[in-house]
This record gives sequence, C-alpha cells and structure tokens, in this order.
Amino acid sequence: MIFGNKGDTSATGVAFTRNPANGEKEFYGDYLVNAQGEDVVAGIRNTSPISDLKHVEGLEDAGRELEEVFTILENHFRDMCDIEFTIEQGKLWMLQTRVGKRTAAAALHIAIEMVNEGLITKEEAVTRVDPEQLDQLLHPQFDTNAEYDVVARGLNASPGAAVGEAVFSAEAAVEAAAEGRKTVLVRWETTPDDLAGMIAAEGILTSHGGKTSHAAVIARGMGAPCVCGVDALKIDAEAKQATIAGTDLVIREGDMISLDGTTGIVVMGAVELVQPELAGDLDTILEWADEVRTMGVRANADNPEDAELARSFGAQGIGLCRTEHMFLGDRKQIIQTFILNDDPAIREKAVADLFEAQTGDFLGMFKAMDGLPVIVRLLDPPLHEFLESPRALDVEIARLEATGADAEEIAVKRTLMEQIDGFAEQNPMLGLRGVRLAIKYPILPVMQIRAIATAAAQLKKQGLDPKPEIMIPLVSVKPELDKLRALAEQTIAEVAEAEGVELEIPIGTMIELPRAAVTADEIAQSADFFSFGTNDLTQTTFGFSRDDVEAEFVSDYLNERILPYNPFATIDPGVARLVDMGVELGHTGNPDIVCGVCGEHGGDPDSVKTFNKIGLDYVSCSPYRVPIARLAAAQAALGK
Repeated sequence: MIFGNKGDTSATGVAFTRNPANGEKEFYGDYLVNAQGEDVVAGIRNTSPISDLKHVEGLEDAGRELEEVFTILENHFRDMCDIEFTIEQGKLWMLQTRVGKRTAAAALHIAIEMVNEGLITKEEAVTRVDPEQLDQLLHPQFDTNAEYDVVARGLNASPGAAVGEAVFSAEAAVEAAAEGRKTVLVRWETTPDDLAGMIAAEGILTSHGGKTSHAAVIARGMGAPCVCGVDALKIDAEAKQATIAGTDLVIREGDMISLDGTTGIVVMGAVELVQPELAGDLDTILEWADEVRTMGVRANADNPEDAELARSFGAQGIGLCRTEHMFLGDRKQIIQTFILNDDPAIREKAVADLFEAQTGDFLGMFKAMDGLPVIVRLLDPPLHEFLESPRALDVEIARLEATGADAEEIAVKRTLMEQIDGFAEQNPMLGLRGVRLAIKYPILPVMQIRAIATAAAQLKKQGLDPKPEIMIPLVSVKPELDKLRALAEQTIAEVAEAEGVELEIPIGTMIELPRAAVTADEIAQSADFFSFGTNDLTQTTFGFSRDDVEAEFVSDYLNERILPYNPFATIDPGVARLVDMGVELGHTGNPDIVCGVCGEHGGDPDSVKTFNKIGLDYVSCSPYRVPIARLAAAQAALGK
C-alpha cells in the first residue's frame, strides 16, 4: 500500500499527458500535498496545478520523473494518457494509466499533433475523433465584439459558452428546461445525483473542484460549458443565491449569467453569443476525412440561410428541401384560400400568389447552392395541416357563443369548422398526401415545378449554375411516378421554351413505403434518383406513429430491451434491409440511378456506417450534423 498523506514530501494526483480540454502538449492535471487520491477528485480541497509539482520542495525529483513518464507512455500507447500517481516521501509510484478522455477540440488537436510528430497516420487521426463529439465544437461562443465585465474566474474545465438563468439545484434546472427556459446550474460541487440537472442546463458553474472533478469530467463528456473552482463564489443553495467575495454582487435564482468554459470566466447578465465556424483543427480533420470517404454528404435545408450554413459546414448539396415549410407564416393564408374555396378563379389567384413566392424561394436556394444539387420535394403533407386546429376553433366558437358575439360571425366560424371536418382522415400519414395529393390537385405540383424551372432559368441567364432536382414523395406504384414525371417534363419544357434556355432537371422519388422498396426495380425505370425517407420508412415498416410511440412506449421498450435502440435515432436492421433491397433493385431497373437517404438517420454515425455498407451515394442531414456525417462516412470507409 502506498500513501500520499505522509507529510509535505508526499502527494497524490491525477494527470494527463496533454491538456484534455484543448489538446496542448503540456504538464496538465491536479495534485494535493499530504493527501490521498479521493481528495483530488472529490472537490473537498482546491487542488494545485501539476505543472508546479517539480518546483515544490521535496517533490522536485518526482515531478521531473513524472514528466519523463509522460513521454514513455505516449510513445508506447501513441495516444494521450490519463495517469494516477502517488508520491510517498519523495518517491514516485505510478498507480494506473489509460487512454484519457478529452473534449472534441482536444481530440482534434491531439490527433493532428500526433500526425505531425510521426506517431500516427492521417487515417488513424481520422479514426481518433468520435463523430458525436463534434457537436461540442458547434455550440455558441462569446461574441468577440461584446462588452462585458468579468465578475469571477475559475478553472476552464469544459469549453464553450453558455447564457441562462442561475439555478441552484438540479430540480430547478429540469423544471426550467421543461418550460423552455435556459439555465446555468450553480453548485458548490456536483454529484451523480445532479446529472439530470446538468443535462438540462446550458452550462455548469461550481465554486469547488478541479479539472478532474465530477462536474468537469461530466461536462466535457456532454460538451457542456463548465467553469469549476471559482473560489470567490460563495453559494447558499437554501437561500437560492450566491455572493462574490470582495464585491457586493449577489446572484439570485433567475438572474441571467454567462460563463465561458474556454477561458474560465463568469459574467453577470447575458453576453451576445456567436455560432462557431469550421476552421483550424476541425477543418484539417474534415479535409483528411474527405480524402478517404466514398459517400457524399448533403444537407436538409428549407431556406437560403440554412443552405448557406450547410455549405459552410461542407455540404455537397441539398438532399432535401421540404417545400411545405415555405407555405407557413404569412403565406399560410394563401394556401388556406386555395383549400377552402371551390371557385376556380379564387383558386387560380391563390396559386398565382404561391408561384411568385415559390419562385423567390427557389431563387434564393439555388443561388446559395450554386453549382451544387438541390433536391426539392414537392408538397407532401395532407392539406388539413395548413388549416386551423379544429380543437382551437371549437373553443373559439364556444367563447363567442358564451360572450354573446354576433350570430353571423359565429355562423362563419361554424361553416369553417364544417369545411375543416371535411378534410379529416382516420390516418392522415397514410392518407391524401404526397403524390396522391399531386394527382388529385395537379395545379399544385405544376405551380411548384414551374417555379423551380423558372428560378433555374433566371439564374442560368445570370451566368450561374443552378442544379435543381425534383422529388415526388410517397410513390408506391410506378404509374403514380409516370403520371407526375410526364407532368413535370411538360412543365419544364414549357418554361425552357418561354425563357429561351436549356433545362435539364432530374426527376426522382422518395422511397418511404415498404412496397416502393420491394418493387424498386419497376419504379426505378421512371426515376433518375431515389432518396430513402427513413423517417416514414421506419414508421410504415414498424407500424409506428413517431409522434405517438416515442412518448408512449419506446422508452419502455428500450428499458425492457425489447428494442436495442430507438429506431428513429439509429436505423433498424429490418428497415436497413429494405433500403438495401431498394438500392439493389433500383440499380436493376436503372443502372445509373443515384441513391441517397434524407431521413434523420443521415446524421447518425452508426446509421452512416450502415448506409456506407449498403452502398448509398450520399446521406443528407441537418446542417449542424454535416461535419458529423463527413467524419462518420470517412470512418466507415476505413472500416471503423
């Protein structure tokens, strides 16, 4: 047994061969003189930086020897190591070592530095970074132009910035999150019981503990900003407030505070935050990843701003542009006018208004993605989704009747209720939507296709290179696609002639029904591309309603191990088999067909590996998941 509490020439500590927060090659960690290991991580005593160890009388030799051990371990394991040690009366004893946990920023920097040092290859560097960790690098930071006063400083335990209401218990953080309020969890030191609150909070602030304390380790693992060991912070959890020593400042529960886990500073009030950009180490790793991955990465985006963001994150195009999102806001009234009127003239006026709006939408999208493909999905949801909520309307009618409102006004509302009831379906997800809606109301897809073609033609005449593609949703039989394809080709030809330009716009379909997957060889004969909508394909394969089952029983299924994971988060093997079948059959029907996936699974690393094995040409995901998908695709290509 080795003891670190045998006087001033004894000590114990936890160290890392490199800084686990930023990856810098430095003597990093915490130690305590005359203490045992538990004292270092418990946060009972404030620790000293391990870089001071070799300057402490009686501990100099052990400190220098520890630095030599750092080099030996790194050269052997070719990775950053986490070390636990004890010094007993001047003699160094190594207790254990293991590959050390690190932030995403540190993982990137360490991998790159080790390539530069000749310890690992570029390919190994790509595999050293957990794709999910990249989320840590995509959180806001303090605006460099913002003006603020620092009221306290602590240890920069986990990078990133957070702004929120101060709360002094995990329960308060969870309650606030449920109400949509952002918080910063302020604690003397966190314990495992605080985990739910730590997850719910935007950031974590403690008055005690070091860089290897519970709060620091958990925060880094979650990618949450964390400042630890703020000695000046005097917390009274029962009174739900904290004071800052040497000042008259009081932080009360509900007060807005800001913290920067990269620099270790605390600020009263809300500091303006900015979104990070891909640069530096992240850019380098992703460039190396792009060199080895074989599968493309696109983004799901419905407006020019998201498209530009996706492009800045390295997206190679837009794999899904959901046009129904363009019908909301001020335009909702226009589509409602179309839905609720039988008068052809009124409907044509509404469609004309939508055409003008849609043309502007596509001009912005295609310009933002100039030279890259943009897959536009024609209107997919059932029309009732654009109408008022029947429940809300019923309540309004009841209120009008109770307050003695004008009878004519009430009658108008009742007529509207009857119209909305007329659109009701027993199962809207499987009802009049997608291609079925387009066939019943051809004026709508013609309007959208004309707007797509017109926007493309106008940009071509400006010297740009728009590359739109048209996706027909919810196809189950080939004649559906045949009918819409003929309509699309005719409309595109008319626009091309009118604008005096040549237009080549691929036309494909979303494979989101089991029948479409198993008859993909037939459907592919009329398609230039397949985009697998794995959200709906999962629903229709399982017979699950995503909106219902995730809240009702998926968690129970996971707890009881009926399901190994949430099939809406990670692609289910059965659903993956349908995708595999669809790809294989699709190439049988059309050897040149392009196949991708645009469901939420496109940004899930485990799913990306499955899709790479299947042989998809690309995945498409939300803009902030693009870097994750790029790295995951590279690791999949490397067999990791």
